[in-house]
Amino acid sequence: MPSASSTPPPGSAWTEFDSASCSVARTAALIGDAWTVLVLRDMFNGVRRFDDLAGHLGIARNVLARRLAGLVEAGLAEKVPYREPGRRERQEYRLTPAGKDLRTVMTALRDWGDRHLAGEAGQPVVIRHAECGAEVHAELRCEAGHLIGPRAKLTSDPGPGARLREGA
Repeated sequence: MPSASSTPPPGSAWTEFDSASCSVARTAALIGDAWTVLVLRDMFNGVRRFDDLAGHLGIARNVLARRLAGLVEAGLAEKVPYREPGRRERQEYRLTPAGKDLRTVMTALRDWGDRHLAGEAGQPVVIRHAECGAEVHAELRCEAGHLIGPRAKLTSDPGPGARLREGA
């Protein structure tokens, strides 16, 4: 049996692997709570200033401060100074390239919610491609370009970063 630090053999049982080394687990640790997802949503919609985020979300200021600090620490957002005339310098929050890479994830969450939670009134927000006006949706495709539907059979193999659990 390989050691916990070696690359596991294909076909090993998934329960033998350290789930903390999984990219889904790592991403969930960064953005996995509802407030963080909503802060990201607002940032994608151009809401960047602390007071605007707090007011729009109805979030406690201390909770918002922690979520923003976590996004900055994780490299998903950065603080950028601004100053309105006659006022002191303040900070606004902008998505970094790593934060912007979450656009597909956020779009997939919105699409799922529109399909399963929107109700009879329909989708509450329509996102459009600014260049052509068409609606934007997330898609899953393989590297060969095939569109992967919800019933497509997929397989999972350990990657080079997979690690066996201690004692497995």
